[in-house]
Amino acid sequence: MALPQWERKARIFLCVFGLFLSVYALHVELSRENNPDYRAMCDLGESVSCSKVFTSRWGRGFGLVQFFAPKDSPLNQPNSVLGIIFYTLQMGLGLSLSKKAAMFLVFSSWVSVAGSLYLAFILAFVLGDFCMVCVSTYIINFVLLFTNLTRRRAIEGMKQKTG
Repeated sequence: MALPQWERKARIFLCVFGLFLSVYALHVELSRENNPDYRAMCDLGESVSCSKVFTSRWGRGFGLVQFFAPKDSPLNQPNSVLGIIFYTLQMGLGLSLSKKAAMFLVFSSWVSVAGSLYLAFILAFVLGDFCMVCVSTYIINFVLLFTNLTRRRAIEGMKQKTG
């Protein structure tokens, strides 16, 4: 069994789009911190505001790091920085056909999906907001999980044939 033809193109598209959204989110957050009057393209109304979400306590370290590290700690990074790292790793490790890389891709995807579900809950029920950038990254994370599960199955099938 070989890797599906669509897998590489889908991974590149998803990771590039995820990187773009993460860099944009970081730009919005930094712009808003420097200028409280900054209005992002994704701020469409009072309850449809990505900058409100990005600058909330949940916009850094998932709102959890602050419980064990100071707010200004290097550990308490914007979620968008974690997204940049995640999508870069997904793209880079996607070049490898190793079984370990495939397992890490799946594991990190499950972590990203868990984070997406947590942040979606916060978005809907705590902040009462709709963030197009956030929801788009959640969708990307779910599709990447599917892509990574497909990849892992294909690599396990390839290893069984050769091993």
